[in-house]
Amino acid sequence: MPGYTPRRVSPYVLLGVASLVAIAVALAGMAFWPGSSDPPRSPQAASTAVPLRDPHALTGRTIVLDPGHNGGNGAAGSAINRLVDAGGFRKECDTAGAETDAGYPEHAFTFDVATRAAGLLRSRGATVILTRDDDTGVGPCVDERARIGNAAGAEAVVSIHADGGPPEGSGFHVIAPAASPDGGNGGILTASARLADLLRGSFGAATGQRRADYLGDDGITVRSDLGGLNLSRVPKVFLECGNMHNPGDAGRIGDAAWRQRAAEGIVDGLAAFLVSAPTGVAGPAKS
Repeated sequence: MPGYTPRRVSPYVLLGVASLVAIAVALAGMAFWPGSSDPPRSPQAASTAVPLRDPHALTGRTIVLDPGHNGGNGAAGSAINRLVDAGGFRKECDTAGAETDAGYPEHAFTFDVATRAAGLLRSRGATVILTRDDDTGVGPCVDERARIGNAAGAEAVVSIHADGGPPEGSGFHVIAPAASPDGGNGGILTASARLADLLRGSFGAATGQRRADYLGDDGITVRSDLGGLNLSRVPKVFLECGNMHNPGDAGRIGDAAWRQRAAEGIVDGLAAFLVSAPTGVAGPAKS
């Protein structure tokens, strides 16, 4: 086989090839890091999320938990039926609350979840005040529940409930305040709406509970007929954790492990609201 003599390659050709390679590398870099000439940062450098499970994240924050109703309300009709101020109109002091078909009462459910949530919040450094300390008393009335949050200068209040809706309806919803008839709660509407949105996300994630399919708008309702919201001067929402008249919801509500997850969902929502709140959003409304 004849010998092979290599041909010389023009330096201009080599220069052209090198240029094409450089362009290809640059384009690949743009595709890998869209919109930036900088390489991606490490996860540690890129992350700006607040560690919401930091045991000290809520140190110095004041939270009020309001477990709905009370164990003695059912036998105290004259006390809970008296009318009190509800923010531009008068309304009954309180009610006995709902219960499941199996007889598990709303007042016991709300107190259990509130107690669990309080323990978790305190473990993260928060100061937590409950509007009632046991499940055997009467009240307090809706106006007093609001005053407790106001007097504490709470940065957030969650009133914990379980609905007594139609049996075919299921799911949870968060109630945010609308402007009260007397106009007194105007300063908390924006912050309360933000709290409602964050709590909706955290509660659903923690519990797996669906958003209510029988009222509200994707798990949120806005109301002006609740004295506890109308009279509040600090960010506040109601959480209806499920429908006690629905068999599926009732089964979850009666399960202690699910109640623990419900408490965790409440805590996560409060932490997200307080730790990541824009300046001037969380906390008492300015007079």
